[in-house]
Amino acid sequence: MTKRERLRELLVRRSVRLGDFTLASGARSDYYIDARLTTMSAHGQLLIGEVAWELIRESGLEPTHVGGLTLGADPIAYAIAHRSAIEGAAIDAFTVRKQAKEHGTGQLIEGGLPVDGRAMMIEDTMTTGRSTMKAVEAVRAHGTEIVGVLTIVDRSNGADAIFRAEGLPLLSIFTGSELVDAARALR
Repeated sequence: MTKRERLRELLVRRSVRLGDFTLASGARSDYYIDARLTTMSAHGQLLIGEVAWELIRESGLEPTHVGGLTLGADPIAYAIAHRSAIEGAAIDAFTVRKQAKEHGTGQLIEGGLPVDGRAMMIEDTMTTGRSTMKAVEAVRAHGTEIVGVLTIVDRSNGADAIFRAEGLPLLSIFTGSELVDAARALR
C-alpha cells in the first residue's frame, strides 16, 4: 500500500462522516470531512508530511514557506516543514491569524514569513476557497509572493476556478468524492 493510499484510509476511518450536514459555506451536504481528526494525529502528521512534500516537490513550484489560515492549515504546514527538513530542503511554516493580535507586535502572520519568500497556501478541506482567499489576501498584503495552494481535500465546489483566476495552481491530494466513495465502500 502506498503512503497516499494509507493516508486515504486514515482519512476515511477518522475524518469522513456520511449523513446530512450544513457546511461553513451554508451549503448542505451528504458528507462531512473533519480533516483535523487526521491532520492532528501522529500517523496523520507523518503521512501528510510525506505525501504533501512529494506533491509540492513534483509541482516544481519551489515554495520557501507553507501556511495558511489557522487552524486548519497549521498541522499540515508543520508536517510539511518537518518532512522538508528531513529531506534536506527546508520549507518553513507560517500561520495567518483570523485577526491581528491586539498586544505585543500585533502580528497577523506568525512564523517569520519574509517579504522575499515564496508562499504555498495550505488548507485542510476546501469547498469554495473563500477561507483560503482570506489568507491569500493577508499574505499578499504582507508583500510575499504566493506560488500556489495545496489542500488535503478538494470538495470540487468551485475553488479551483477562484484560484485559477488569481493565477494560483491548486494542488489537491484527494477529492471529496474519492473519500466518500471509499467510505461508502466500507458500509
